[in-house]
Amino acid sequence: MFGRLKMSSSTRVTAEIEGSFAVFLIGARVNQPWNVPAWLPVFRAMPRMLRELATHPELGLLGGQFHGTTLVQYWRSAEHLQAYAQARDHVHLPAWRAFNQGLRRHPGAVGIWHETYVVEAGAYETVYVDMPPFGLGRAGTLVAATGRRESARGRLGTAAD
Repeated sequence: MFGRLKMSSSTRVTAEIEGSFAVFLIGARVNQPWNVPAWLPVFRAMPRMLRELATHPELGLLGGQFHGTTLVQYWRSAEHLQAYAQARDHVHLPAWRAFNQGLRRHPGAVGIWHETYVVEAGAYETVYVDMPPFGLGRAGTLVAATGRRESARGRLGTAAD
């Protein structure tokens, strides 16, 4: 990964990941900040899920990071993501049920959203300059952006030969 590359102040790297993968975006919005009992459980549930996923890589989470109240995750597949979301023996489903019960007690207090994108193998491009591992670069493998990887078209495989 990143540590294997000798980095200089102008090192350009790109991320690579084998096969297709899924990108999952999830976020929350507190609509009633004064109603702490309504939204605090939502924010407390996520760290438990992330710990579980970190200790069980076979569940399919490749990596991710927070950007404010939005979490960007990279999954081996949408099927892995859906299996985790629906599994009765993991943290997510009980947390989801508790969230829905809370909504009935505190309608409108907190909103959540998510989006899932399936990315086919090679149908993405990344570049990072003077950055620590970030985004797909944290979930995949960072390699020098040289040769065919120097341009966005080359990284996407659309550059003319």
